[in-house]
Amino acid sequence: MSANISYSDILIDYVEKNRKQGKCYLFLDEIQVLDGWQEACKTLRLYNNSIFVTGSNSKLLSKEFTKELSGRYVAFRVRPFIYKEILEYTKELGKECSIMDYLVWGGFPKRFEFDTEDAKLRYLNDLDDTIVMNDLMNRYKIKKENLFKSLVNFILRSNSRIISAKSIHNYIKEKHENCSLNTIIKYLDYLEEAYIIESVKQYSTKTKSELAYYLKIYDTDVAFNSIRCMDRPYDLTHNLENIVYNELVYMGYDVYVLKHQGKEIDFLVQKENKKYYVQVAYSIAEEKTYNREFSVFANLDNLSQKIMITNDEIDYSTSTVRHIQLKDFLRMESL
Repeated sequence: MSANISYSDILIDYVEKNRKQGKCYLFLDEIQVLDGWQEACKTLRLYNNSIFVTGSNSKLLSKEFTKELSGRYVAFRVRPFIYKEILEYTKELGKECSIMDYLVWGGFPKRFEFDTEDAKLRYLNDLDDTIVMNDLMNRYKIKKENLFKSLVNFILRSNSRIISAKSIHNYIKEKHENCSLNTIIKYLDYLEEAYIIESVKQYSTKTKSELAYYLKIYDTDVAFNSIRCMDRPYDLTHNLENIVYNELVYMGYDVYVLKHQGKEIDFLVQKENKKYYVQVAYSIAEEKTYNREFSVFANLDNLSQKIMITNDEIDYSTSTVRHIQLKDFLRMESL
């Protein structure tokens, strides 16, 4: 190749020589590995081409991508499957997926193609090593490898919990003396930018504002938690809440964590001027748990629907709270 000809020029030339009349649809996968890909996309877009760019989240869907194509693209985030999609896909494969399997291993589509537990685990661990660890460390040139891995493992095991950068810092610095609070915040940003985690802000009814210092962290897929639980029981309680969060986002709701009179309501969700209070528990069969979970709805306005989601088979609905069994919730299109 001539020193004066770039790979982007070759791509443009190839498209122009092979296209037919009318609009051309281009599908470019992992295009970020090509030097000058940004200019190639901009140039091709000028000549009646509709361009679809796909790539791994940690390498492409980042602030740099936004900056390079500002105002010239529409981004679509592709999430792991929710349960309704899993049922459709496994039916095509001639397989089944129970709700318990979903609670533990989540919705990464490729895993359903493996027939054994060992093969599925190898795939999920390889995915974790590639995307969460290697890609991010290489992308951001992270030198404190052990520190970063410690933080990632702590965060992904702490899904569905309210945390702060300071609380994470206090935990991590016990093992890594040279860990600064700014480093913790920076690493958290990396994880969220790469869509490994999502943070939900806490909403205070007292101040009617978002509290920026405390966040609730959810894993993009609960498999990130479960593969870190091989030496202890699976965290079904927090995974269930994490899955409810993922499903609510899929339904199109804006989701907040609510703090009301000293009690935390798992979700305040809103869509189309409708608001719901949603509490999640694995089971409320025991009286103590029942009283604790239902108490969060006390003194909330009755203008908005109050919903309890659990894995129980019995209907615990009351005159003011609607109980939805998990098996039914996972098949709903909206609340």
